[in-house]
Amino acid sequence: MVIDLPFNLPKGWPPAKYNFSNKHYTKEKILIGRLLFYDPLLSKNNTISCASCHSPYNAFAHSDHALSHGIYDSIGTRNAPALFNLAWQASFMWDGSIQKLDDQAVIPITHPKEMGAEMNGVLDKLNNQPMYRKLFASAYGDSVITKKHMLESITQFLLTLVSDQSKYDSVSRHQAIFTLQEKNGYRLYKKNCAVCHQEPLFTSTGFKKNGLPYNPHLHDFGRYNVTGKVLDSFAFKVPSLRNLQYSSPYMHDGRFTKLSEVVNHYANNLSANKYLSKELKNAIILNSNERVDLVAFLLTLSDKKFLFNPDYSFPKELLPNH
Repeated sequence: MVIDLPFNLPKGWPPAKYNFSNKHYTKEKILIGRLLFYDPLLSKNNTISCASCHSPYNAFAHSDHALSHGIYDSIGTRNAPALFNLAWQASFMWDGSIQKLDDQAVIPITHPKEMGAEMNGVLDKLNNQPMYRKLFASAYGDSVITKKHMLESITQFLLTLVSDQSKYDSVSRHQAIFTLQEKNGYRLYKKNCAVCHQEPLFTSTGFKKNGLPYNPHLHDFGRYNVTGKVLDSFAFKVPSLRNLQYSSPYMHDGRFTKLSEVVNHYANNLSANKYLSKELKNAIILNSNERVDLVAFLLTLSDKKFLFNPDYSFPKELLPNH
C-alpha cells in the first residue's frame, strides 16, 4: 500500500530535514525494514541485530552497558544513542560522520566491533531466505535482494520512529497541565538548557563541548575525528532530552547512570574547562530543590506510547503459524 509519508508530521513541529522527495513509501517496505531491524542475520555470526543495541523498551537505546557490545563480545567506544525523530536530524553518530539516514545502517552492519559483516555476505544470506525473497518481490517487484532495496527498507522503518506523545506534548496541545514542580522545572529548563536542547525536539542537532573530562581509555575526540579541526575537539552531537527516563546511561560514553548525575554535572562550575562550548561558560546555579524540579520536568518528556507501540516491535505476524 503506497503512502505519502511513513509517519504523520506532528503539528507545530519544524520541517523535517530528511529529503522525502522521489521516495516511494509503502507499508510493505516498512515491514521489511522492521523485520531486518530485529534480524541477527545482518551480523557476521548471526548473533547481533540492530535491536541488540537499540531496544524499543529503552527508546531504541541500550541500557545494559555504558558502551555498545557487538559480535564476539566486542566492546565499542561509545554508548548506543536512542533512535527516534530521525527525520529531523541532519547528521548521525555522536560525531556526525554520517550525513544521510539512507546510509547510516551500513556503519553498524560492517563495523568490526558491532555487527562485523560484509554487505555482500549479508545479501547472500538474505537471498537464501525464501521469506525475504517473497517479501522483497511483493514490495519491489523483484525477489533478488539488493543493497539499495535493503537499506531503503531499513530507512523507511527508522523514519516511522516518531516520539511525540509525552506529557509535555499533551501540555503543548492543551490536553494536560504541569504540576507546580514540573512547571518550575520547565522554567529552569528554558533558562539553562534550551539553547542546546531546543523545543520541541529538545536538541539543536548540532555539536557541543560539554566539559566532560577526557576518557583516556577511549581516546575519543568527538567531532574532531570527522573534521580534523582543533576547535571541534571533544564536541559531540547534542542528544534529545526526550525519553531520558528510559535511555540511560547518558553521555557519549555512558558515564552517568542517573539523571541527577547529569544535572549535577552541568550545575557544577564548568567555566574553567578548556573544552567547553560558549553556551556553558556561564555557571548554571541550581539549589537542591531546583535540581529535583528540573528532573521532574525532564520526566514529562517520557513517551510510553512510543516505547510500547506495537508497530515498532518485532513483527510476529510474519512468523510461521502465527
